[in-house]
Amino acid sequence: MQWLGSRNAVVYFPKWWCSLALLHSRPSLRTYTSFPPSSLPNRRFERTYCFKDRKVSPRGITKSSKKVKSTTANVLDDKDMLHLTWWKERLQKCRKPSTINLIQRLMYFNLLGLDDSLRNGSLKEGNLNWEMLQFKSKFPREVLLCRVGEFYEAIGIDACLLVEYAGLNPFGGLRSDSVPRAGCPVVNLRQTLDDLTRNGYSVCIVEEVQGPVQARSRKDRFISGHAHPGSPYVFGLVEVDHDLDFPEPMPVVGVSRSARGYCLSLVLETMKTYSSEDGLTEEALVTKLRTCRYHHLFLHTSLRQNSSGTCRWGEFGEGGLLWGECSGRSFEWFGGQPVTDLLFKVKEIYGLDDEVNFRNITVPSENRPRPLHLGTATQIGAIPTEGIPCLLKVLLPSTSTGLPVMYIRDLLLNPPTYEIASAIQETCKLMSDVKCPIPEFTCVSSAKLVKLLEQREANHIEFCRIKTVVDQILHLFQKPALREILKLLMDPASMTTGLKIDVERLVSECELVSRMISEVVSLDGESDQKISSFPNIPSDFFEDMESSWKCRVKRIHIEDQFVEVDRAAEALSFAVTEDFLPILSRIKATTAPLNGPKGEILYARDHESVWFKGKRFTPTVWAGTPGEEQIKQLRHSLDSKGKKVGEEWYTTMKVEDALARYHEASVKAKAKVLELLRGLSTELQTKINILVFASMLLVIAKALFSHVSEGKRRKWVFPTLSRFKGTEDFNSSDGATGMKIVGLSPYWFDVAEGCAVHNSVDMQSLFILTGPNGGGKSSLLRSICAAALLGICGFMVPADSALIPHFDSIRLQMKSYDSPADGKSSFQVEMSEMRSLINGATSKSLVLIDEICRGTETAKGTCIAGSIVETLDKIGCLGIISTHLHGIFDLPLITKNTVHKAMGSEYVDGQTKPTWKLIDGICRESLAFETAKREGVPEIIIQRAEELYSSVHSNELIPGQHEIIEKSVNGSDEGHLKPDRNSVLVDYDESMNTTETLQKKVKSAVVLICQKKLSEIYEQVSIVADVVTVLAKEQPPPSTVGHSSVYVMLRPDKRLYVGETDDIEGRVRSHRSKEGMQKASFLYFLVTGKSMARELETLLINQLPNRGFKLENVADGKHRCFGPAKPESNKGKTTDIKQQLAWTLYCDRVLCIVMGLN
Repeated sequence: MQWLGSRNAVVYFPKWWCSLALLHSRPSLRTYTSFPPSSLPNRRFERTYCFKDRKVSPRGITKSSKKVKSTTANVLDDKDMLHLTWWKERLQKCRKPSTINLIQRLMYFNLLGLDDSLRNGSLKEGNLNWEMLQFKSKFPREVLLCRVGEFYEAIGIDACLLVEYAGLNPFGGLRSDSVPRAGCPVVNLRQTLDDLTRNGYSVCIVEEVQGPVQARSRKDRFISGHAHPGSPYVFGLVEVDHDLDFPEPMPVVGVSRSARGYCLSLVLETMKTYSSEDGLTEEALVTKLRTCRYHHLFLHTSLRQNSSGTCRWGEFGEGGLLWGECSGRSFEWFGGQPVTDLLFKVKEIYGLDDEVNFRNITVPSENRPRPLHLGTATQIGAIPTEGIPCLLKVLLPSTSTGLPVMYIRDLLLNPPTYEIASAIQETCKLMSDVKCPIPEFTCVSSAKLVKLLEQREANHIEFCRIKTVVDQILHLFQKPALREILKLLMDPASMTTGLKIDVERLVSECELVSRMISEVVSLDGESDQKISSFPNIPSDFFEDMESSWKCRVKRIHIEDQFVEVDRAAEALSFAVTEDFLPILSRIKATTAPLNGPKGEILYARDHESVWFKGKRFTPTVWAGTPGEEQIKQLRHSLDSKGKKVGEEWYTTMKVEDALARYHEASVKAKAKVLELLRGLSTELQTKINILVFASMLLVIAKALFSHVSEGKRRKWVFPTLSRFKGTEDFNSSDGATGMKIVGLSPYWFDVAEGCAVHNSVDMQSLFILTGPNGGGKSSLLRSICAAALLGICGFMVPADSALIPHFDSIRLQMKSYDSPADGKSSFQVEMSEMRSLINGATSKSLVLIDEICRGTETAKGTCIAGSIVETLDKIGCLGIISTHLHGIFDLPLITKNTVHKAMGSEYVDGQTKPTWKLIDGICRESLAFETAKREGVPEIIIQRAEELYSSVHSNELIPGQHEIIEKSVNGSDEGHLKPDRNSVLVDYDESMNTTETLQKKVKSAVVLICQKKLSEIYEQVSIVADVVTVLAKEQPPPSTVGHSSVYVMLRPDKRLYVGETDDIEGRVRSHRSKEGMQKASFLYFLVTGKSMARELETLLINQLPNRGFKLENVADGKHRCFGPAKPESNKGKTTDIKQQLAWTLYCDRVLCIVMGLN
């Protein structure tokens, strides 16, 4: 209670007083804190009362004390006490002065924290506060927002959180005699929910039953839904015409320990799924916790049962890293069976019935590489780390975001089995070679699909998106060139979703879903549901009234409602014309100077009515002229509460009756539309598994397509992925025993830009690597680690060629830092990591250690390093150990397969410089003095250091020289460039037939126009352009990457745009990003070189208008300078006759296809 203000008198009533006063002793309570219960003193909950400054009654008893006596009869049970303790811990984190002021008025007698002695604090049965308390008791650990008119209100504890995290002001200001109250307008609900869930809170939303009620009666209320972190509030979404941003769901996480190691359990309430991964090392577990945004964290009591016998788990070594990770987070302890009890906790948190079942989607860990360790993930940028090149940023284009990026990241952190990796690689290869357009791969969150369908809140926009998803699956299956891609993607999608579905079932179910949606939902291009329009009524009125239900479902389902609305709209127009137009005509016929009569028919948006607004139009003398009878019928307009809207607003009984009829018809039509949409949601609930599988398959396809596009741009290659010899389920002699990478470049350098040093690595055993400071040892280890990881995941690698075995684990151990929280020095941390590394290493592992034993005394550190080398050599793993401990070569090491490698250097102009090339041998030169000088260390310090070095090492090499023992260059003599020293290491039916006809005409015209020009350029008789069509919702294949092309865009307005580009995929995306261009289709063909592309672009721009086509960019046809016209291969070189003949036959075949010939 230390956070109570100074104006409050804080009184603690001890347990014995409460026993006498209440005749009830308080039981012990567990507390939910960041520390285990055993580490806290065993204390009992003591009530705290807060007496405000009040006048004392004549009897000497304050009003507050009377209230206390009446309140003490309401005894909270133990569970409620636990919830209040939980809330008090979170209130202690509040920092805003206004929040603290509100907290001081709380009394912990009830779950709302209300002090009933304060103004508006009564909890009398039947009032609003009492009703909110009943709702709160159902979900005691959620912030309660209750709909009251046009606001959502919160009281007590919940109001404090709204003020602290949602930036809202308390109701009634900061007056101290009122209970804390806050709220937000209805229009700001989404923002308020986002603010609360972003800070980790769940919210329970209570809605009012809308409609008229009897006088002095309270509206009925109901819990409409919940908002959790990662699971937004969707109530009412079916009624709106916009989409809802849906973040990835946040799981409830449980950590326990078993005989196999650490166990991580993840439960997704939205998906009703859970997974459990056992046998994790401490580092792998921490890696997963750092990359997982979770809703709640539960720690199992098995974590406290360590070898030290202490209650503080992980105090003496093992578990220390996990303790450091969890101690700064909010968590709760739980016991019992880890998975069963965790599921019980989840049902308790989310208020689920015991009958709710969760589906197990655990992926078996057999034959799967171990998850990436924390150090490895951070050192290659799989987890974004400051100063380390981010691997994710080079694997995908910069435009990639959301679900595809998350899939790639999760795959890197949890490498797949050999079979899944092979399927991913084969998919990427097919995507790289395919020539036909491919779908856009619409990415939809599976959690969003499940929640919207289960709660029957999917609107027409979401149904159209679902149809797009299933149609793209069908598109993949129907095109022979893409069908194999679909088949290959089945296994990766099955691994991710935990669902076993074959291709035939997937296709048949997608056809059914597409047909179900097409039969109900109004799709793009249907124009039989136009908004009502009458000349005498403002168009905005009908737009607002009808846009909320028209063009959502097919008219055939709501024909009766359409007819009734049309009749009502016509009756309204007739009433307005009959009652208001004569008055307007009279006003217009009046010629008067200033301050003459005025009047018009307007739409009163706030009142959803069409009324007459005017002034000074009443005649001074009634003479029976036209319009006077209508003026006499006018009466002031009234709002929904019967109050006059204003002095200038008028209506008539006939108009009001027509408005009421129209509104009633519109409400019935909207209700029918919502009924149809919710009915469709109910029908699709039986197809949820199919939709989840299809959506995830497209996410994977999008991720791999993006990776292939970026990989081809960077000139990466597909490695040969092989099993290790001796693998249990693979005994072929073709298995790999080593790893060979030719032309390896650092993944963070762009080879296409020519700024990388290439190295070749033929690794059949363990390497001991030496080299000077800044010689590239760490970069080489990081590059090899990234290439190996990409290879075992099935991705492209930054090399000329590669043979990569499917490692069972990849470890990259680089520099270690001390851990004061655990009381460990940097060398202790390193040794702890060495223990984990050695215990997990096998003959199928890749181990990379940078500068081993750097944090201790040289002699003993050298011996420890030598012993580690012997151990790893005996295990038989592949790897590299880099070191500056040259004494290791003087030790009598017992090794069989360890070889010496070095980073080369050369002596140029009196200075030793690194070449960044891997060679055989040992390098004993560190270039320490040169490195210090280059980094700006004062010259006097370096000179003195050289003197001291000479005095001790006078018989050794003098500074500036270098020595390579057993030197022989390893690899080919491919060219390499020195990296820039300034570079930073930042490691596609109504108009369908018309459109199709236009496409054929344009395609034929393009072929005929370009045929003569291409024949001239290639000096052949018949050359035609191989024109490819990219329809709406399709995109060019990755095989176009790196090629110049000429394209024609067919705009929705039937105009053409001709252009040329070296990136057709990017140009298509750029055009479609513009307003109105989302459904544009394209024709393109590849050419040799940009000059030819520009020449053909100009030719098409000048010739297509002569054939009757309308062009958007006619001005671009004025270009004249194109550079060399002929391909470089025809300049002074002998042409192969067989190649010419093959090319001519190919072009003739293409011409036949274009012209529709057999």
